Amino acid sequence: MTKDVVSRASLTRYAWLSIGAATLTIALKGVAWWLTGSVGLLSDAIESLVNLVGALMALWMLTLAALPADEEHAYGYSKAEYFSSAFEGFLILLAAISIGYAALVRLLDPQPLAEVGVGLMVSLLASAINLATARILLRVGREHDSISLEADAQHLMTDVWTSAGVIVGVALVWLSGWLWLDPTIALVVAANILWTAFQLMRRSLSGLLDASLPAPELARIEALLARHRTQGIAFHALRTRRAGSRSFVSLHVLVPGQWTVQQGHDRVERIEDEIRELLPRAHVTTHLEPLEDPLSMSDQDLERRPRSRIASP
Repeated sequence: MTKDVVSRASLTRYAWLSIGAATLTIALKGVAWWLTGSVGLLSDAIESLVNLVGALMALWMLTLAALPADEEHAYGYSKAEYFSSAFEGFLILLAAISIGYAALVRLLDPQPLAEVGVGLMVSLLASAINLATARILLRVGREHDSISLEADAQHLMTDVWTSAGVIVGVALVWLSGWLWLDPTIALVVAANILWTAFQLMRRSLSGLLDASLPAPELARIEALLARHRTQGIAFHALRTRRAGSRSFVSLHVLVPGQWTVQQGHDRVERIEDEIRELLPRAHVTTHLEPLEDPLSMSDQDLERRPRSRIASP
């Protein structure tokens, strides 16, 4: 097993951390809702339930993404992480709908709250657990380019801000007696969760559709190639994509036709190494072509039609 595979596999322990935190916060927020009867706190507990399901999915996909490439999956399993973030986005969407429905019912039939002080203290404790867990997941996710952990962390941070809003709203209801504030804040929570779901699903779809690398990374690659262009080398058909934590870069390198095969090979190896220095864990593929041959300029499109060529006598 390679060092890279071992590193990816070790990320599953952070998914277990998220599962433990979600289980504990569900229990705490459930108690807070049971004590107060607040639909706002109920919406908060429902979102934590989604956190748990999302963390379980992240654990599964992280385990799958850590598998090494094989004959059937030559490019590895790193794209599996996109399924995790897309699934979590879908669950968040369902949670938002459920919260919105519960809030509308309560808005039409307001109910007084009870044991608010104790309920709020329990909810604050749950939020503190989520905040600590989210900061850990976000740091590790960014360090290891794990969209599963980043998505989980962002969801937890959304939960923290949601909890803060609910706690303030319930406190205001307690102080003012305006019962309509509780379901109204729950509706705001639902809208905020919808936005999180949209962001997660859009990012996941972008990865599954092989979107190119972000503009800053493309600019760094272009700057690198520009230095080689000053030495009489040309490039085209640059294509990039990201699959989970892995980056894929392919390009055609056009060198003077009088160069030997060894000279051309040495140059493309150097270019590939430089790209890997810019993008750790990048898989780089190059295609060497003679600069003077017109056919070298005809294969820039993704699909190239077969061409017949008159053989030299």
